[in-house]
Amino acid sequence: MILGSEPGRGSEPAAGARRIGVLISGRGSNLQALIDAISEQRLDAEVAVVIANRPDAPGLERARAAGIETLTLAHRDFASRDLFEQALVSELRARRVTLVCLAGFMRLLGTTFLDAFPNAILNIHPSLLPAFPGVSAQEQAWLHGVKIAGATVHLVTADLDGGPIVLQAAVHVREDDTAETLAARILIEEHRIYPEAVRIVLQANWKIEGRRFVRV
Repeated sequence: MILGSEPGRGSEPAAGARRIGVLISGRGSNLQALIDAISEQRLDAEVAVVIANRPDAPGLERARAAGIETLTLAHRDFASRDLFEQALVSELRARRVTLVCLAGFMRLLGTTFLDAFPNAILNIHPSLLPAFPGVSAQEQAWLHGVKIAGATVHLVTADLDGGPIVLQAAVHVREDDTAETLAARILIEEHRIYPEAVRIVLQANWKIEGRRFVRV
């Protein structure tokens, strides 16, 4: 089942804007960081649609408040991951999306989706990759006793949290930190670097050399 909202104010594409699709599963705080960066003219782009795989994702309300079209594609409504991804690709292409941003989207993406948007899917991860991939990265870092944690924006590939790194930010771990306080400070850096990484990728003056994202 596909549930959607009609686009509200601001739904018409701005002249010269690049069209982003954002996929979420939860609160959408990094979605809000992108919305704010566009509103403040720090990012020349337009969020064409926000798609959630959960109808109760709080981030959907953030998008609606900004006048952005929203859709819900519940993955459980599809007989296979491939069919789910085909539906995602169809909805994004229908809205002329050129860059897909994952913002807390808690589903692994397979070949169908990756092949549809080669080197055009970004993810934000709360660790200094390649350290601590996967879930609960902030807690992993805290339990491991690292002295520096952080956040990473990377291109999405078939390797879990293993794509070329676009941008990173370091966060020093304090002696009195808990996993929760560390996560809160990392989140601040996520909100700062995600719009900047999107801006860098949209400029298109970069290339991939092996595993490296290289600006030219």
